[in-house]
Amino acid sequence: MARQKQRRLMGEINVVPYIDVMLVLLIIFMITAPLLSQGIEVDLPKAAAEPLDPDLMRDNEPLVLTVDAAGQLYLNVGDDEESPQAPARIVTLASAVIRQKPETPVLVKADQQVPYGRVVTAMVLLQQAGAAKVGFLTDPAELEQALMDAGLTG
Repeated sequence: MARQKQRRLMGEINVVPYIDVMLVLLIIFMITAPLLSQGIEVDLPKAAAEPLDPDLMRDNEPLVLTVDAAGQLYLNVGDDEESPQAPARIVTLASAVIRQKPETPVLVKADQQVPYGRVVTAMVLLQQAGAAKVGFLTDPAELEQALMDAGLTG
C-alpha cells in the first residue's frame, strides 16, 4: 500500500494580491492628483471678509464666474470650464443652473489686476441669468494687512 503524503495547511496570508492592488491605487492617485486642481488661476485680492458657511457649500456647489488678468470670463459649469466663454454663453449656462437650483450660491472670482468695469460686467451677466445675490471670492487676510495693501493706512 502506498502511503499518501499529507500536506500541511499553510497558515500564512498571501500578500501579493494586496501589493498589486496598492500599486494600482498608487498609479491612479498619481494620475488624478494633478487633475484635482481645477479652475483658472487668478491673483485674488486680499480682504478680511467673513468666510462662507461650509454647510451651504457642501450642499450646493457654487456657481463661480472667473475673470482672469486678461479680462476673459470662465464659468465652472459646462463642457469646457478651462476655455474663455462668450457673455451670451455665460448667461445661458448660469441661467440654466439657477433655474434648476435657485439656492445655488453665485460667486465672482476676479484677479485683482482686472479693471473694476470688467468685474461689474461679470456681475451684470450673472444678474441677467437670474442671480439674486452675487458674492466675491477673496484671499483671507488680516484687516490691517488688507488696509495696508490697499494704501488706506498711514
